[in-house]
Amino acid sequence: PEGSWFRDGDRAAGVFGVLATGFSVLLGFIIFLAFQAYDDTRAGAEAEAAVVAQMVQTAQLMPAGSSDRLTAELVCYGRSVVGTEWDAVASGRMQDSVNPWGAEMFRTVAALQPSTDTEQSAYDRWMDQTSQRQEARNDRVHTAEGIIPTPLWLALYLICGVIFGFLLFFADSGEGAFTQAVLMGSVTVVITVLMLLLGFFDNPHGEGIGGLQPTAMERSLRIVDAQLDALGVS
Repeated sequence: PEGSWFRDGDRAAGVFGVLATGFSVLLGFIIFLAFQAYDDTRAGAEAEAAVVAQMVQTAQLMPAGSSDRLTAELVCYGRSVVGTEWDAVASGRMQDSVNPWGAEMFRTVAALQPSTDTEQSAYDRWMDQTSQRQEARNDRVHTAEGIIPTPLWLALYLICGVIFGFLLFFADSGEGAFTQAVLMGSVTVVITVLMLLLGFFDNPHGEGIGGLQPTAMERSLRIVDAQLDALGVS
């Protein structure tokens, strides 16, 4: 065509179709898996907050002298999740660290000696809930360092570069600048938006639009405070 870099526009379009289709299938599959990881993180935060609220109730049935201590440690655990721990996850500094208040609760429970059936049942229930809380916490923090490996990022960026370079060869001096900008710019915008979306799912914590926030744990802490006030527990 007049003004084009290609002698056969249909053949060039066919090659571009193969490039674009391969990239879109790969990117769509990765976004689907990344969204699943994002949803698992959100569900983990919800589950952890719910278990903490349930453990406060279980703590009231533990051996005398330990209920208040365990309740206070659970509240401190929740506040730690909302504060320093959430910030650490958002900045990718979480790594293999543990919540210090989880360790304090373990020390407190390890020293207990249940003497009644109620206390023994509460002790067993506490241990089950501790496992559930830890599993939920693992789901919440597993995206802290990103879930997409570096080689896959490099492959995606390389394919993006190839597609953008190929688009430049569709420039046609026989058409207006606005028309060419729309044709090539629309493809560029779509690919860029999808890559940004993938970057968001790779690390969903933070202050950005749609970023996960410790809303569930904050709600559980308010519920715990209300329950303790109703029970007359300080």
